[in-house]
Amino acid sequence: MSNESTKKSTNSLQLATFYLNDLLLGIRIENVQEINRQLDCTIVPHAPDYVQGVVNLRGDVVTVLNPKVILELDNTDIHKGSRNLIINSEGELIGLCVDRVSDILTIPKDQINEPPANLKGIDGRFFKGIHQLESEVLVLLNIDEIICSTTAEFA
Repeated sequence: MSNESTKKSTNSLQLATFYLNDLLLGIRIENVQEINRQLDCTIVPHAPDYVQGVVNLRGDVVTVLNPKVILELDNTDIHKGSRNLIINSEGELIGLCVDRVSDILTIPKDQINEPPANLKGIDGRFFKGIHQLESEVLVLLNIDEIICSTTAEFA
């Protein structure tokens, strides 16, 4: 890798972006394993309300979370545009049910601002930063905090 491309990669973030309702969110592309059409989830009896269910992904059982419940957003129905964003968190595959997938964006790190203490009534700990695009705000999701908040009640 050339010095110029190394410099560029360390000064920017590549993000997979998606929507939850009308909120544009992004997570680092290296956390994304794959994006699937909404798969049929098997309901898990007595699971917390943020667990959408589990899916079989080529022999791996993947828990699918509903981040709208975790973030306390209006929980709209799953539709044909919904997708499972399969992320790899510390070697474990976890699905996030999102309304729709958007683009892969490369954002200079110096154009990412601190998130507000809350955004649309959502606790700021779930966000790593914000970036102003031409027509909307991109919010960087703190995926570790999302996952940590779901496992905390079992500790």
